[in-house]
Amino acid sequence: MEILQKIVDNIYKLVWSELLVYLCLLTGTYFTIRFRLPQLRYLNEMIRLLFSGKASSKGISSFQAFSLAISGRVGTGNIAGVATAIGMGGPGAIFWMWVIAFVGSASAIVEATLGQLYKQEINGEYRGGPAYYIHYGLKNKAFAIIFAVVTIVSTGFLLPSVQSNSIAVAMDTAFGTSGFVTAGILIILMGLIIVGGVKRIGKVSELVVPFMAGIYILMALVIIGINYQEIPSVFSLIFRSAFSLDATFGGIVGAAISWGVKRGIYSNEAGQGTAPHAAAAAEVDHPFKQGLVQGFSVYVDTLFVCTATALMILFTGQYNVQGADGNFIIENLKGIEMGPTFTQMAVSLHFPLLGSSFVAIALAFFAFTTIMAYYYIAETNVNFLFQEQKNSLYIWGLRFLLLVSIFQGCITTASTAWQLGDIGVGLMAWLNILAILLLHKKVVLLEQDYAMQKSVGQNPRFYNKTYNIPNVPIWESKK
Repeated sequence: MEILQKIVDNIYKLVWSELLVYLCLLTGTYFTIRFRLPQLRYLNEMIRLLFSGKASSKGISSFQAFSLAISGRVGTGNIAGVATAIGMGGPGAIFWMWVIAFVGSASAIVEATLGQLYKQEINGEYRGGPAYYIHYGLKNKAFAIIFAVVTIVSTGFLLPSVQSNSIAVAMDTAFGTSGFVTAGILIILMGLIIVGGVKRIGKVSELVVPFMAGIYILMALVIIGINYQEIPSVFSLIFRSAFSLDATFGGIVGAAISWGVKRGIYSNEAGQGTAPHAAAAAEVDHPFKQGLVQGFSVYVDTLFVCTATALMILFTGQYNVQGADGNFIIENLKGIEMGPTFTQMAVSLHFPLLGSSFVAIALAFFAFTTIMAYYYIAETNVNFLFQEQKNSLYIWGLRFLLLVSIFQGCITTASTAWQLGDIGVGLMAWLNILAILLLHKKVVLLEQDYAMQKSVGQNPRFYNKTYNIPNVPIWESKK
């Protein structure tokens, strides 16, 4: 077991080197400059487009695609991941989560637009994602196959275990529920949903995600209101810790950047290559429209839900911070492992009878819907690999793999689950960032087309006959 752990540790260090951390930041910054701050210029348009558009027999609505993407983004990273970022990088890590969310929104716009542009119709449904735009856009099938295989392994096996692990830990803390019992319940519920395909997953997501996220943010606002006098000092602590200006946390500013970016990417998934799968499933009349909608989902994930978690923890002081040497810089919670327990303790401080169970239930809903999104992503890539064959056997194999991952996550330690999840996220990010950098000029063209039509008062519609982009059959038939 020790040998296996060493192998995992070495792979983790290789994938998540400092180079990837800065690659994500620089890519998002480049797109922010290249598209002239699309996160701000199109903010009103993002919100407007969120509720426009309707589902069709082939595609889901923009809001369902947004909810499906949010169900992937809003998960364990928003509760357990934020706590881990604070525990390893100090309060300053939250600032760097905000930074990666802001610049990452530009990356999300680019990758989601590409997902829409190169989507294909398979078995009467729209399917798309990085494997599709790598194959049809870059015309590199080997690269596309590598991404599809990595994504199936990551979203079908590695990442679901992180979500189920956090559910199990939270349920054990709140209710004393055995990991085996939690695993059994999750496997039964997930099995009933994933056999219904993308339409059922989309419907469940659009009902559960907005409700649970709203209740969670409301709880955070109540706690912030109770501690309103601490608002200036908490935000000051975040900014001072982020720039080595705080005496306590000045020595771990590098860890603040690294953990803030890592946990931010894991949470909002900008540039990781997961969200384009949901974006491609939407029925829209211009690819850039769904790009903008998905760009807004990064804001919802990090600037709203992650910030709500961070402020609850920091306002109440319910956290520990570990230095690079393994010793605690701050130890307010003796004997407590990093993870959702920080958040549970924070809520329990003001609501002793409600806090622990509230966070456990919120995390369970968030993580559960995230696993649904992961399944859809994995299935989309199975469809890509075997689209010309009967793939029902492979789909059932994927479903079995996902359920095994859920079981494994419920009975393994949190550190192992997080490391495996980080490896999956990192591998996908490396491959997808390279692809969107090579293809982003197509998005420049689409953004210019969109802006030009808007400037003359038109509802933008994409006509590929004007541009003759190859391998986009869906947009050849759009009227």
